[in-house]
Amino acid sequence: MRDAGPSSLDLVADHGLDLDQLGDELAELVAKISDELIEIRRDFHAHPELGRQETRTTTIIHERLAAAGLSPSVLPGGAGVVCDIGNGSRTVALRADIDALPIDDEKEAVSYRSTVPGVCHACGHDVHAAVLIGVGVVLAELASRREFNGRVRLIFQPAEESMPGGALDVIEAGALAGVDRILALHCDPRQDVGGIGVRVGPITGSSDHLRVVLNSDGGHTARPHLTGDLVYALAKIVTDVPSILSRRVDPRAGLSVVWGTVRAGGAANAIPQNGEIAGTVRSLDAQVWENAEEVVSRAVNDVAVAYGVDVSVDYTRGVPPVINDAASVRLIETAARSLLGEGCVETVEQSLGGEDFAWYLPHVPGALFRLGVQVPGTLGGGDLHQGTFDVDERAIDVGVRMLAAVALLDLAQASR
Repeated sequence: MRDAGPSSLDLVADHGLDLDQLGDELAELVAKISDELIEIRRDFHAHPELGRQETRTTTIIHERLAAAGLSPSVLPGGAGVVCDIGNGSRTVALRADIDALPIDDEKEAVSYRSTVPGVCHACGHDVHAAVLIGVGVVLAELASRREFNGRVRLIFQPAEESMPGGALDVIEAGALAGVDRILALHCDPRQDVGGIGVRVGPITGSSDHLRVVLNSDGGHTARPHLTGDLVYALAKIVTDVPSILSRRVDPRAGLSVVWGTVRAGGAANAIPQNGEIAGTVRSLDAQVWENAEEVVSRAVNDVAVAYGVDVSVDYTRGVPPVINDAASVRLIETAARSLLGEGCVETVEQSLGGEDFAWYLPHVPGALFRLGVQVPGTLGGGDLHQGTFDVDERAIDVGVRMLAAVALLDLAQASR
């Protein structure tokens, strides 16, 4: 710890922050609540809730922020919280998603294993929520000392894993009103705790849902020529549509269809009357995403027509790519290099995973960065959306300090 001296937020050079002093002050404040935040995270993990059902989670968030002297508000519908800290003409929003996934928790050696069958925090949203609670408590303390100029808005968003996602609910509720910048983090199980990943421009891909239903008269497998061979048609759609897309769209756009379910029939010697397949459609390119529904639907119909079956395409637009604003990424990098060290900042590749944080960015400049949650030295530590997913809980401390520092840095720079 450096000499205490005056408060970090009073050490202003050209109306900027002394980030070394800020880092020490944040570390001291976070250390006081670190154990509590871990317990909150474990409680969320043990009691996961699906999208737009996060009422228990919402109550815990609301009560902890109120205990810190803040005035949180529950979003319409009863899931999610918005809370402002401080006053001023500029507002920085920090967003955390709070929902879980419909996946069984397969961890056996932890006390916080999910108590809800078929539901699990397999994407780290429990960590995101605990981090933002910590930011709220820390910034409430700083605001009570009148140590920053401006407003920080905490957004605890429901239903990120749903389509349509909860970001649209937040926008409809008016929570972006007056916001000048928005920031978020996401757990990264492939990066060691203590590190973060950044990228200017697109950092995630688009993600849509696709369901294809086929119908025919059905019949005997001895006479496929007398009916629509529905299972064969399904198989051709499964295999041919992805390859067709690679010839109809610039391959650099990364437009892909990956199937997750195939259902048809129940007897080995009977051609069924109906069947369906479902999967996701993803792209690295925002403009290609705009036209993906038309391109994919046409490809499905072009394959199905040859097999004498009726086809119905149900296409649900999910999220566009998250496109990070360059100025927002610079703020994140500046804060990270001061708080965590130069070697802790990594420029990452764009992921094909979808994130509904993307819906905020057409309205407000901002960025999402990746928070390392892997135990150092771990090889093949798993991935998101797996029932075995877990984190090194020291990442919570890192996340709190990072989000708080970036928000304060933005407010300080804006006041120059």
